[in-house]
Amino acid sequence: MHDLFLGDAEHREQGYLTDLISRRSVDFVDRMGAQGAPFFLSMNYTAPHWPWETRDDADLAQDVKSNLFHLHGGNIHVYRRMIHHMDEGIGWVLDALRRHGIERNTLVVFTSDNGGERFSDNWPLVGGKMDLTEGGIRVPWIARWPDVIAPGGVSTQQCMTMDWSATMLDAAGVAPHPHYPLDGVSLLPVLRQPDRPFARPLFWRMKHRGQRALRSGDWKYLRVDDNDYLFNIPGDERERANLAARQPQRLAAMRQQWEQWEQTMPPIPPDATVSLGYSVKDMPQR
Repeated sequence: MHDLFLGDAEHREQGYLTDLISRRSVDFVDRMGAQGAPFFLSMNYTAPHWPWETRDDADLAQDVKSNLFHLHGGNIHVYRRMIHHMDEGIGWVLDALRRHGIERNTLVVFTSDNGGERFSDNWPLVGGKMDLTEGGIRVPWIARWPDVIAPGGVSTQQCMTMDWSATMLDAAGVAPHPHYPLDGVSLLPVLRQPDRPFARPLFWRMKHRGQRALRSGDWKYLRVDDNDYLFNIPGDERERANLAARQPQRLAAMRQQWEQWEQTMPPIPPDATVSLGYSVKDMPQR
């Protein structure tokens, strides 16, 4: 079974998917760099994720085909090698930008879709994939744009992956399609001034265990299995001290804010067996 396409056409190509994505990305940069035209490239790696295999594990291919989630596969050493292969590919793309003299004026963003997988270490956070605790939703983001972003900067800006769509359109000076408004908020001001974050409430909901969450500033409202929690994240990143009883008014206000947001969202489809997550476009574009 394969799942590769070029445009709308099925495409068959043997190889390690991480390397296939990296090499095709380098080819794209080479072609666009030769033309001298602006471009957008999204590299959506599956590594490090199941199936748990490195580029040297071709003998596992048939086993993985018969067990999509590869429940009996992998270990921390395989996990490390998968990250290494991904890191190599990113290096190949950065080398391509340098070859064409466009690395300084190209915005490169690295981030992830959710928290830790089976072999990851989220310390000091708790939870992982399928949780709305910090270990399930907090991921790093790294932005590199030498002509615009000063090196070595650190930002405490709270954001979601969908904010990068708005950011890249803003950076390119392009307005979103009027018929398809964005939920994201542009982070361009923070890229220029990382020490000046702005308020950005974040909302989540998941069918799994009836989870819901709202992050607003330092505070987080969380519900799991019909139990409500209130955490001060900077002071308690491990989400162990439930302050709901000590600050009932804050809890009630954040719960009401989440429920008001929920009313603006479509219902979770009945056939959604896992989760849905959303944010909200309630912040002005900056």
